[in-house]
Amino acid sequence: MQKLKDKKIILASKSPRRSQLLTEAGFDFEIKVKEVEENYPADLKAEEVAPFLARKKARASTDFITQENEILLAADSIVVLNNTIYGKPKDYDDAFNIIRTLSGSMHKVITGVCLVSKTKERVFSGISNVYMNELSDEEIEYYIKTYEPYDKAGAYAIQEWIGLCKIAKIEGTYSNIMGLPVDLVFDELMKF
Repeated sequence: MQKLKDKKIILASKSPRRSQLLTEAGFDFEIKVKEVEENYPADLKAEEVAPFLARKKARASTDFITQENEILLAADSIVVLNNTIYGKPKDYDDAFNIIRTLSGSMHKVITGVCLVSKTKERVFSGISNVYMNELSDEEIEYYIKTYEPYDKAGAYAIQEWIGLCKIAKIEGTYSNIMGLPVDLVFDELMKF
């Protein structure tokens, strides 16, 4: 644990969920973010998109690393169903259609993470399977109007109503579905 105390972590993410997870796991960090367009090559396989975007975000922020003991952490989460990627919804109709598509199925949440220092780079992913029960149109409408999930991949958050009332089971970690596979981040930081 002392090894981590000697490192200064820079979180290159505005996500309140990622900050919450790192704080709850006892990490000391500061937030420094550069805006990055979240686009990727069309021929990239679905499971490669999140780590690609995490690396892209990290590389855009490397000038924040000024000391040898600093490690920049960037991440990106996507939802995948039948090889289709569901990112953040554009508007109400998009959110409604995404949730309706995910309803009653198993989808994957893939969170790519990139750790960068002055001398190293490490990219990895957490993958969780999420089994969502059927949602009626009325339930979908309630969720979107109440929780406004426009900043969430797949148009929902596991820690909100859908996660509490409509997820039958998960395979993988809860924190990965929230936006950061904290167990993997810890292991990789210990090795970094």
